[in-house]
Amino acid sequence: MLMAEAPPYRRFRAPQEDGQTLVEPPRSSLASVVARNRAHLASLDYEMQGKSLAELAASARHSLVKQAVAYTSQYRDVSRRHLAAQQPGGPMILSGHQPQLFHAGVWYKNFVLGDLAKGVGGAAIHLLIDSDLCRAASIRVPTGTVEAPHVESVPFDRPAAEVPYEERSIVDEATLRGFSGHVSQLLRPFVAHPLVESLWPLVLDGDRGEPNLGLRIAQGRHQLEGELGNETFELPQSRVCQLPEFHWFVAHLLAHLPRFWAAYNDALAAYRQVHGFRNRAHPVPDLAQSDGWLEAPFWMWTADNPRRQAVFARQQGETVEVSDRRSHTITLTLSAERDADLAAEQLADAAARGFKLRTRALATTLFARLVLSDLFLHGIGGARYDQVTDDVAQRFFGFALPEFATASATLRLPIRHRAVGDDQLRAVRQQLRELNYHPERYLPSNGASQAVAEVLAVKNRWIATAKSPQNARTRHAAIVAANASLQPFVASQRGQLEQERADVEHRLATGAMLDSREYSFCLFPREHFERLLRT
Repeated sequence: MLMAEAPPYRRFRAPQEDGQTLVEPPRSSLASVVARNRAHLASLDYEMQGKSLAELAASARHSLVKQAVAYTSQYRDVSRRHLAAQQPGGPMILSGHQPQLFHAGVWYKNFVLGDLAKGVGGAAIHLLIDSDLCRAASIRVPTGTVEAPHVESVPFDRPAAEVPYEERSIVDEATLRGFSGHVSQLLRPFVAHPLVESLWPLVLDGDRGEPNLGLRIAQGRHQLEGELGNETFELPQSRVCQLPEFHWFVAHLLAHLPRFWAAYNDALAAYRQVHGFRNRAHPVPDLAQSDGWLEAPFWMWTADNPRRQAVFARQQGETVEVSDRRSHTITLTLSAERDADLAAEQLADAAARGFKLRTRALATTLFARLVLSDLFLHGIGGARYDQVTDDVAQRFFGFALPEFATASATLRLPIRHRAVGDDQLRAVRQQLRELNYHPERYLPSNGASQAVAEVLAVKNRWIATAKSPQNARTRHAAIVAANASLQPFVASQRGQLEQERADVEHRLATGAMLDSREYSFCLFPREHFERLLRT
């Protein structure tokens, strides 16, 4: 049942100007947000299947930092100050994104993460969300000339089946090795030395061991961040989903799945109602039900068959069956009244046997914000959908989640071109419209012919005639006919305006292509991005 009053939703908007940043709450107040969140978490008295939330969180954070340090140390030196930030009980600041060549605004968030953690003496961990699908192994690169640009898709690996990033191995090392040179050549008319030239040697340095495409790229990017002075840890979300504390959390949700299922779908319904969305897949689909099975907010697959499948569960006496309703089922000794120790062990045993249970979007941040962190740092998209997570938590747990923060930026490639605005196109279109309905305003000033004068006289007479039900049709037809008769006399003006409209539309399309904020961070000159970090 929906709440009588939907929660307020903030509308996050990407920065519009080149070099403009967004940090909300303001960067100067983030330390106080961390302190407020820590106090809020400490005040919560909530029991999860035999463990307090505080006990589960303390254990999970210890496990998380240990895993993040071990993972990061495999490919990047970890500084003493960096290691000192993992002190037990210290602030934990998290963010996350897919392991891809994301745009510069997303990359900016990683630096806000590191700077904030440094300011509060805490640990900064960026989660690599590798349960999402790797849909393409390429980026868009602008090339050509300023007058006639176009965009090419440049692959860094050969196409492969759409599987989770966790399962996406490198298919063709030759394509990977040739990526930087291909990008630099295409981009050369606009950018002489893009960051990809510094990034890619670090990516290729992973030849010694990392076969996963997403992790290879992420590790190179993270090493580059270190060269730029950003001190964070990183950890794949798949490793988070193997923590014992995560299995305990999953067991708690499954033990109360009917109530969680209702809270989840009601929160989505409230969000869609407030925003006027009719698409039930936005921002994420509802959890389904069928024949006594309820869908849970997880994915399931195996290494032998890495196609993600939805997870369903049903209570059967003192056990919960967890299944993809195809070929895999896990039976847990679990009920709403029972401790989760045995169920968590059974989930760990299933993982050891090759079953991969991974979080979907809302469950990822629900666990991260409630159990793992004192502040989660989102980008624009995550901030929008995670307000649904806030509502889910309020409905299910009965308390508010710790506040999240949002960071993003807009950075445009430094390509000089003549810019035009939508207002110029509107003005030309308005003049063309006036040529249809008021051609007399554009007639030559050196006098009109007798024929033109007669047409104008007829039009003016009808305009001066008051409109009535009896004459409406005749009046309208006469004015339309007069306007049509005058068109040959403004043909030259129409030709000029149509050419101007085509020029403005071309320049708008060109500007949209050259000014896109969605280009990968690796296309920018290093100094251009560094200026963004100083704002």
